[in-house]
Amino acid sequence: MKKVIATKDAPQAIGPYSQAIEAGGFLFVSGQIPLVPETGEIIAGGIEEQTARVLENLKAILAAAGSSLEAAVKTTVYLKDIGDFAKVNAVYARYFEKDCPARVCVEVSNLPKGALVEIDVIAAR
Repeated sequence: MKKVIATKDAPQAIGPYSQAIEAGGFLFVSGQIPLVPETGEIIAGGIEEQTARVLENLKAILAAAGSSLEAAVKTTVYLKDIGDFAKVNAVYARYFEKDCPARVCVEVSNLPKGALVEIDVIAAR
């Protein structure tokens, strides 16, 4: 059985998908780009601001499910430019200070709405 997770504290889906799904004791959070929830627009600034906004969006979705980033077991980070890897890591480390989740980080040719970063999360329930 699956349960749809949705919150107004994170951007609404911009396609036919859910913000997150709870199933089998896990939360599967869809990839988040740096949209400001209130406006649906990309946050102003560069890769650091965009990464922080993405992680705040993920936090909000996990909170709506009664969870948190501390329960994350796996993330996937998609970067428009792998040259931003160190800057993204610096912001990411502020959100995952210990017992960090497993992670994949890849460069992609493009992201929705011209975003520089997208991150998805799988968290234990």
